[in-house]
Amino acid sequence: MRSDDEQIRTLIERWAEAVHRGDLDGVLADHAKDIVMFDVPPPYEGVRGLDAYRQTWPPFFQWQEQGASFEIESLDVTAGDDVAFAHALLRCGTQEEFADNPENRLRLTLGLRKENGRWVVAHEHHSFPITDQAPAADADQAPATGTGQAPAPAPAPTGTTPPPSRPARP
Repeated sequence: MRSDDEQIRTLIERWAEAVHRGDLDGVLADHAKDIVMFDVPPPYEGVRGLDAYRQTWPPFFQWQEQGASFEIESLDVTAGDDVAFAHALLRCGTQEEFADNPENRLRLTLGLRKENGRWVVAHEHHSFPITDQAPAADADQAPATGTGQAPAPAPAPTGTTPPPSRPARP
């Protein structure tokens, strides 16, 4: 029998292949009925439940038909007896997006639990790094005021659109 780590790795690789094929049934397989997903596009509070999760995929598949890729580059799995987590980096974007930013990767984090002896995804989180802001100031550098205190953090950028330009939720 395969180890839990191997079972989970296979589950995630099958899921990614189903996403790439636009296979909704394959995407939904091995997901908990009470899945919670935080995605790149809104809603910012995430989606809860398998039905809401299901509704997020058709717009992505339409975007992906433009020739976008969805490929796992690295995948790490840590499994306990009945809970596990995994994190991965994926190439997710169009050729044009990769030409503009060849190093950009989708960050994926999954939380899994064992239900009736089989692993299911209970939590899914997708994100891209913000790439259109200036680098953060060196934290060890003293501020110009000479107070010895670190400067206040810069406000969050406004109007930032994380790549790739996936369609908004319907």
